[in-house]
Amino acid sequence: MAKKPDFRPDDYVVYPAHGVGQIVSIETQEIAGTELELFVITFAKDKMTLRVPTNKATDSGLRSLSAPDVIEKAMTTLKGKAKVKKAMWSRRAQEYEAKINSGDLIAIAEVVRDLHRNDEQREQSYSERQLYEAALDRLTRELAAVNKMDEDGALKAVDEILSARAA
Repeated sequence: MAKKPDFRPDDYVVYPAHGVGQIVSIETQEIAGTELELFVITFAKDKMTLRVPTNKATDSGLRSLSAPDVIEKAMTTLKGKAKVKKAMWSRRAQEYEAKINSGDLIAIAEVVRDLHRNDEQREQSYSERQLYEAALDRLTRELAAVNKMDEDGALKAVDEILSARAA
């Protein structure tokens, strides 16, 4: 039996494949004749509810929000120079997707940094734009939850860093 994480209702958590959600309750359900204790997590923006067995939560990558020092590292990552490999786009896209779904805030910040385009740079392809927006959404949602601000404020903060980098 895996160790059960110490989350409570109303806690904000990060589920790697979906980003920031809020635990609304911890319930017990009988599934295939076995009693299972489940975290019920809602992702309000996606209008989605997820039930994660408490004993599998750590294995699934469920974690609490990042500490302020991790947020600071992610913001510093955004200030860096974009590192775009010369590999084929399909290969890079897979790597970006893996970073986004890892739930690691610094890896997500790397994707935002690498895919960010200024107004004078060339247009992004549709798939590039989708990956950029997914990473930006995950980053701003966690930043907003940690700093107890709205997502627009978090987006503005990220935009300021990305714009200052370009100047």
